[in-house]
Amino acid sequence: MNSRIVVAGAALGGLRAAEQLRAAGWTGTITVVGDEPHLPYNRPPLSKEVLAGKASFASLTFRPKASVADVEWRLATSVVAANLADRVVTLRGGEELSFDGLVVATGTRPRRLRCPGPLAGRHTVRTLADARGLREELTRPGARLVVVGGGFIGCEVAATAGGLGAAGVTVVDPLPLPMVGPLGELLARALLRRHEEHGVRFALGTGVTGFAGDDRVGGVVLGDGTGVPADVVVESIGSVANTEWLAGNGLDLSDGVLTDEHLRVGGLPYVVAVGDAARFPNARYDGVPRRVEHWSIPADTAKHAAKVLVGQLTGAEPGSAPFAPLPMFWSDQYEFRLQSFGAPTLGKDDVRVLEGDLDGDVVVGYHRDGLLIGVVALGGRAAAAATPYRARLLEQPSFTT
Repeated sequence: MNSRIVVAGAALGGLRAAEQLRAAGWTGTITVVGDEPHLPYNRPPLSKEVLAGKASFASLTFRPKASVADVEWRLATSVVAANLADRVVTLRGGEELSFDGLVVATGTRPRRLRCPGPLAGRHTVRTLADARGLREELTRPGARLVVVGGGFIGCEVAATAGGLGAAGVTVVDPLPLPMVGPLGELLARALLRRHEEHGVRFALGTGVTGFAGDDRVGGVVLGDGTGVPADVVVESIGSVANTEWLAGNGLDLSDGVLTDEHLRVGGLPYVVAVGDAARFPNARYDGVPRRVEHWSIPADTAKHAAKVLVGQLTGAEPGSAPFAPLPMFWSDQYEFRLQSFGAPTLGKDDVRVLEGDLDGDVVVGYHRDGLLIGVVALGGRAAAAATPYRARLLEQPSFTT
């Protein structure tokens, strides 16, 4: 009987998991199940190049390695339930797939606002269809855009929309500064200035309580009762992990799926989780499990989890070092780039300018217990200047030793 690993999720995490399973020596069947009709593609350009009309879908599609040419792709469907004890998953439509090993790679979906008002004209940016639909509306003459949420996606959409000729762009966020969560106050203020210099308006320290309009949105109602006119609204208020299909298996699904230090789920050696849906402890910093939604994490988690899973299924020795990645992210907005290495959110109480100037290109360091724990660069040349700090962060002993 042929052995099978099911990978639930066919985005970047699912692709990297399949590739790493082969690299780890798995020769049995790999079945990847995903709800979109497309093979895995690169999502970061959706809020930038795709929205701006500068990138085709063909340019986004990942080129799988030759080692996964025999992988079975089950697209335009999804895993809707799992019985982990019996090693069976159920697909939409009722089909059941048995497995020897399971990789949870179902990622996230955008969180939506639950406010009264019309739905037409309200968008999220997660899929290719999302980006295409939003572009169609933003390229209409005189379109007024309100972005709810001043995080990564919100700021990128706001920056891109100005180049599409939007009549006005307003960002609404209950926090006092855009991207203050991942960046801290010092860099967030610098980012705010750059957006304002490009004509973006901000309504900070307030939320949205409703949407004006009849058949489609005509504006947003803020927490103080004032209104902001809008023909198009983008909701960018965070994400929800797609883990409902794992309910009933006694797992901690309170924020993604909880794993151990080797990305194993629920104490089961034949189930691992990768990518945005995984909530794992990072041995480089501390024992607190967190979800990390950075572009590097699907590949990092897939490499470790695949070795662990294949080792369990084949009896090979997977190694004992716990998972300890160095997270990284970047964000392109206007002519500048935000580039981050490490865990700046854990060092926001001790932030220092390492190079440059906050009014220009700057590299900022985040420290915990006096030690550098994260680096973020803002600007063109600064992004390149931050790269050497990556090696320094990698060479540091972990905070758990």
